[in-house]
Amino acid sequence: MPTCTHTASLLISAPPGTGPYVCEDCIRTGDTWVHLRMCSTCGHIGCCDSSKNRHATRHFQSSQHPLMRSVEPGESWVWCYIDQIVVT
Repeated sequence: MPTCTHTASLLISAPPGTGPYVCEDCIRTGDTWVHLRMCSTCGHIGCCDSSKNRHATRHFQSSQHPLMRSVEPGESWVWCYIDQIVVT
C-alpha cells in the first residue's frame, strides 16, 4: 500500500478559526466554488478541482506545497498531490 512521504510538510493541522471559509482567489474574480481545501503548509484556502478555477491545485502547482486538507464541515482528510493519496 502506498504511503505519503511528505507528512513533515503538515505544519497546519486544522483550519484557522471557525470559518466561514472562502476562496479569496474566486472572490477576486467574482467566481464561486464547490468545496474548499486548505494548504497544510501555509494555510492558503482554495477551491477544489470540482470548482471552475481549481485554486487549491493551482496553489500546489505554484508553491509545491504537497498537502491539502478539506475544510468542509465533517471532513478531516488530507490529500497529497505528489503521492496522489489520502493521508490519514
